[in-house]
Amino acid sequence: MIAEHRAVFPLRVFLVVLFGVLVLFQTFSLPGQFAHMARENPELAYLRWPLTAVSVFWVLCVQVVIVATWKLLTRVRRDRIFTPDSLVWVDAIVWAVAAAWVVLVGVFLYVGFNADDPGMPLLLFLLVVGLAVLGLLMVVMRALLRQATTLRTDLEAVI
Repeated sequence: MIAEHRAVFPLRVFLVVLFGVLVLFQTFSLPGQFAHMARENPELAYLRWPLTAVSVFWVLCVQVVIVATWKLLTRVRRDRIFTPDSLVWVDAIVWAVAAAWVVLVGVFLYVGFNADDPGMPLLLFLLVVGLAVLGLLMVVMRALLRQATTLRTDLEAVI
């Protein structure tokens, strides 16, 4: 358990930095990038707002995962990770990944049916599969957490 406690502080530092960078992306970089795209390629200007909304939504999903991870780290530090309350935060991660995946599938289908080059659809397919793996891995991790919580609760009842 000592190694886990040593990892919590640096992980929190990186989560704060990541969250801050994502806020900058949400508010400045992504809207600015798509505005620039609309100016440079007027034939693609109709995509400015949908692309902005989708990309900001994906960043929001990552931010939900960061906040849930922070809360779980707090529970690890306090040795309270194996309680039913932890499942709420794992569920938040699962739902954020699922929401991002559903939107990604929609983007994949739109791009796939409108592409004249296989590169972007293949990249999006790779992301769809990767995000599906991540989401399913979180479902398995949730089941393991639930089992460990049950075992710990049973052990505490015996002791």
